Amino acid sequence: MVANFSAGGAAINQIARTAGANLHVVPLTLEHPTADFTQAPAMSEDAFLAAVRTGYETVPPKADLVCLGDMGIGNTTAAAALAAALFGGGGSRWAGRGTGVDDAGLARKRAAIDLGLIRHAALLHDPLSSAAALGGRELAAILGAALAARHRRIPILLDGFVCVAAVAPLAKLRADALEHALAAHVSAEAGHRMLLTELRLDPLLDLGMRLGEGSGAAVAVSVLRAALACHSGMATFVEAGVADKPR
Repeated sequence: MVANFSAGGAAINQIARTAGANLHVVPLTLEHPTADFTQAPAMSEDAFLAAVRTGYETVPPKADLVCLGDMGIGNTTAAAALAAALFGGGGSRWAGRGTGVDDAGLARKRAAIDLGLIRHAALLHDPLSSAAALGGRELAAILGAALAARHRRIPILLDGFVCVAAVAPLAKLRADALEHALAAHVSAEAGHRMLLTELRLDPLLDLGMRLGEGSGAAVAVSVLRAALACHSGMATFVEAGVADKPR
């Protein structure tokens, strides 16, 4: 899929082109998977910080808007585990069907999350340690990119459940850390709406999307452009003479 993104054949390529957005694909050590978080931390501190740094350095300093999205195998499990670590509740609260697993697959997913939470219970008081223990490199890089955008005063659009879970540790560290962020949409993944509620983010769109790839964020760009055009170009009632009309 990463190769397909780079070649221009994925859905996100078409949506980004329609929205007038530039797509930048950042592969993250694809040849070295993270560890099984039921057995060990998914990433060492060094690996986690390296991924955060990659995301941070990817954000162009003069960007007008950054849309964040992801591509990862099994990463709704990692996102659900991180959400559970940050906001409480186990796999039964946060795990959804992801790419469409059956009932048995969903049960295994929930059990893995609960095992991970037990395994790393001593770390769960620390949002960043939780992200390293339970997340993935793509989540860490999204966190880094959101942090860079905050430092550079660049607004961001967040895509789906994985993307929002990735930046949630920032909100746990500091209440205003996501004031530059908008939730582009609420996806069909079970935990996404709950996570947006926890972070007090109202989604711009509710279309039942579940593709990932940053597709929801890219679709929302057109809504944002329309809002900015109205804000900048519309005449006020006074300017249009509307307020002076007899009733």
